[in-house]
Amino acid sequence: MATPIPSTYLKNPDKAQADRKWHVIDVAGLTLGRAATQIATLLRGKHKTDYTPNVDSGDFVVVLNAQKVHLTGKKLDDKMYYKHTLYLGGLKSRPAREMLATRSDEVIRRAVWGMLPKGPLGRVIIKKLKIYAGTDHPHSAQQPNKLTLKTMRG
Repeated sequence: MATPIPSTYLKNPDKAQADRKWHVIDVAGLTLGRAATQIATLLRGKHKTDYTPNVDSGDFVVVLNAQKVHLTGKKLDDKMYYKHTLYLGGLKSRPAREMLATRSDEVIRRAVWGMLPKGPLGRVIIKKLKIYAGTDHPHSAQQPNKLTLKTMRG
């Protein structure tokens, strides 16, 4: 009789075992989509060796200078952000230029949310993202490490 092939062991850490770190990222001058992919990777925990797709093992991410994020091409005027008031005819649209001026945190949050799983796991993961328009943040007690993203501009 042949020996059975050992199955792959999937480590399924619970919340107490997850080693969460805090990262501070300055997105001033970075392209929105390229920064969002790297932020989503950190939030999801794909940079860790014990990554499991169905477990939240990612880190906390603090994003600074959200107003200074860069959009390529004519996206400042052509890209629209939509929301609905749930009333008849209640579809509201705003261009990216206006959203960056008034709600720059929402621009980054929506870009990152598009790269996370939808459902209960994604809703838990997105809560670990903290976005600030300026350079000040109240998370210095967590001793976050400053992370420099790749500065590719398209």
